[in-house]
Amino acid sequence: MTATAAPPREAAGPPRTSVVGTELRRGAGPWAGAAVAVTVLVTMYAKAPGWQSRWTDTTDMLHIVAGLLVGPLVLALGCRQGGRDRRSGTLELLGSVPRSPLRRILLSVAPTVLWPAAGYLFAAAVCLLATWPYVGGGRPFLELVAADAVTLSVLGTLGHLVGRLVSWRLTAPLLAVVGYVVFGTATRTEFTGFWLNPAVEHFYTWDRPVWWFAPLWVVWCVGLALAALLAYAAGSARLRLLALLPLTAAVAAAVPIAGLPREGPWRQDPAAARLVCDGRTPQVCLPNVDRELLPDISKALTPLNDRLRGLPGAPTRWVGGPNAPGPGETALPNPDLDAVRGELSRPDLYLNSAVQFLFSETCRSEDFAGPDVERLGEIHLAVSEWLAPTPEDYGVPVGPGTQRHLDALRAKSPAAQRDYLARYMAADGCRPEEVPIP
Repeated sequence: MTATAAPPREAAGPPRTSVVGTELRRGAGPWAGAAVAVTVLVTMYAKAPGWQSRWTDTTDMLHIVAGLLVGPLVLALGCRQGGRDRRSGTLELLGSVPRSPLRRILLSVAPTVLWPAAGYLFAAAVCLLATWPYVGGGRPFLELVAADAVTLSVLGTLGHLVGRLVSWRLTAPLLAVVGYVVFGTATRTEFTGFWLNPAVEHFYTWDRPVWWFAPLWVVWCVGLALAALLAYAAGSARLRLLALLPLTAAVAAAVPIAGLPREGPWRQDPAAARLVCDGRTPQVCLPNVDRELLPDISKALTPLNDRLRGLPGAPTRWVGGPNAPGPGETALPNPDLDAVRGELSRPDLYLNSAVQFLFSETCRSEDFAGPDVERLGEIHLAVSEWLAPTPEDYGVPVGPGTQRHLDALRAKSPAAQRDYLARYMAADGCRPEEVPIP
């Protein structure tokens, strides 16, 4: 029996690479993704004390950076990428290959769609991980981060189309400037459709977005991009009619977004706004989202509470958060400016702010008048400085009248100081003539 030789194996050829993969690797696409990631990370790092304590703050800051800084950048990068084939003189050559115009434009626009979104998502993930050790509760709003990534992809698509249509060399930087001006101006102007602007800012830490906002935002943005792509690549009446479908979907999604009230898609989150209190007297209560700050704030208010305890008019409870204080309660300052990474960075400044909140009065102009108004202002400032001196790096030199009252307070015995403070707090702050002189 004779052995039969196996047929020779064919030499392996080079690995096949997809057309999309090749398109993603060439040109400015990878550099665009890197530019987006660096822009987000550098900006967020510079603002880290302001967002690294709450998920809402992190999401808000990422949203502002994406809309106001990265959005115009992506417009310019997309415009530059879109003009690549026109600058290299290969548009006619590409038109001769056996691909439909729509497929050609989809391949060409792929880098400006995918790379900016990838760079933003990478940077956002880094920022969310940097926030995680310091948050007091809640969850990251990943749906809003994804919606911002889609926005950048759409801006890259629109910039790409502008680059293919306009041959002027300064189109890309001009497009970035226009985008920055439009997005920035729209955030400071009240108009119908205010929340269609991708750079609108949100402020409150105890809110959560309504569930339908992110999906509708994606439909609104993607519908615009698809309509623009189909209109650009339309070689027939059928494609032009087809472009009306995503345009209709975009308009339908934009209507409820444009109709949002001034607070936009944000609603109070009962779990985040729920009060968490310490066990002291008077109590110090913060919204659940700031519960990590409760020990620091309670400690900062201890010297003031020790002086106020048992006096008429003293607060029965300090309350922070969205709900108005009840009878006998006093509102707490928002700790945003004094909190860094879950800790109160300036207890002295926070205590000074709490005293200002304690003695603030809402008076009618006709009541708050007369020759004793100036004296009242001096006494009020003297009492505030006596209870909680303004830190030296924030202080403003006091006038001679205030200094005179402050010296008089400091010269009193502890019993006399407490007696004066009781009379001061019992007086009507809207009637200057009733406020006692130290």
